[in-house]
This record gives sequence, structure tokens and C-alpha cells, in this order.
Amino acid sequence: MSARPASRQDTTVRDDWRAWLPESKSRLNDQFSKELETLYSIFSVSLDEALELRRAGSIAKALELAHVSQGVCRRFSQTLEMLLSTLHRHAKHFGLVPNAAPLDAGNFRGPRSQRAARIAGFLNRVLLSQRSQFIHKAAILRDLVNDLNGEFSKAAHDLTSGEYLENEAFWDALDKGHFDLNTCLRESIVLLKSFLVVLPDEQVTAFEAAVNFRFEGAPLPTLAFRDRRFAAVPGK
Repeated sequence: MSARPASRQDTTVRDDWRAWLPESKSRLNDQFSKELETLYSIFSVSLDEALELRRAGSIAKALELAHVSQGVCRRFSQTLEMLLSTLHRHAKHFGLVPNAAPLDAGNFRGPRSQRAARIAGFLNRVLLSQRSQFIHKAAILRDLVNDLNGEFSKAAHDLTSGEYLENEAFWDALDKGHFDLNTCLRESIVLLKSFLVVLPDEQVTAFEAAVNFRFEGAPLPTLAFRDRRFAAVPGK
């Protein structure tokens, strides 16, 4: 399977971030990250099993699981989009300035994802302010997750429709889409932590409510955008 497991360095980064976060923010980070990781794990396992069954020659069962992975991918992608949209909206309206490292095209496999990462990196270098870098990265990741979900869904549908005799390209699209969604998840988790570091304590409850409402599929609550002071970010 092409998805990259969390490395020892990733674990060290997670532990380092805990030093920046008080208990209330650490709880939010764990809550939202756990929900996303759980959905991603279900998605990953279903696709992994489909690929294994295909390699073993059990094509009918592989296609069944590919169809299952399509639905799980949609749920995972929509949940990740919701979080990224909330990060983007809150940071933009409250004037927060979290750190945001540029996307690296080398961490993606699909041509659309690589192109988006290269364009975002160029804009970061020549046009965007520090505040705009975070907002732009959250928007790029949100749109990229939406596109990847659409591409994955189309490939899974075409694969399971039985209309195409040559289906290697569809399996490859599923594999690459899964890999790039994993990269988007890792980048989003880092964005969440960076955001929580600069989130003022008085905004924690409103942010938590906004994310929970979106995760539950309810209408987004109206927030009073009063505090537009720019928050400085600690050094990376």
C-alpha cells in the first residue's frame, strides 16, 4: 500500500506540539485528530484489502471493497474539508497568524496535487504575507481534498461499473488518490496544531462549537467576529 505510515519524526513533532498547547487546546487537538485518523484508517484498510484481493485474483470481492472504500473516502474527505473550512474561516475573520510551511510537491503522487503544491509554493515565496500563507494553505488543502475525493469517486465508479475491460488506470488512480489524501491529512493536522497555538483562550469555545457543528452536519453557528487583533506565533 502506498500510504506512508507516521514516522518517528512525525511522532516527535506531535510530542513537541504538546508543549505549546494547554489542556483545553490539547484536548481539542486530540479530539479532532482522532476522528479524522479513525475515518482515514477505515478508508485505508478497505482500499488496502481491495488491492490485496485483486492481487490474489479475487476480482469480484476486490470490486466490492473498492465500492465500499468509495463511500468511506467521501465521509473522510467531507469531514477533513469541514475542518479546513473552519480553520480558514476563523483565522481569516479573527486575524490570526499561525505558522504554515509551504506544501512540498514531492509529498504528492498525483499530477493535480503536485501542480497545486508547486503553485502554492511559488505564491508563498513571492506574494503572500505570513497571515495569508496560512489562510491560502488551508484553502488549497480544502479544495485539493474535494478534488481528490471527486477523482477517487469517479475512478471507483468507473472501475465497478463493468464498462471498461482495461481497468489498470482506475486502480492506479485509487492508489494515488489514497496516497495524496493521506498527505493532505498530515498537512491538515499540522495546520490544526499551528492554529491552536495562536488561538486566544476566549475563542476556544466558539471554535470547538463551529467544528463540532460541521462534523455533525448541522448548520454552522453564527460567530461574533469582534476580535480582529493579529496574534503573534511562537517560533517553529
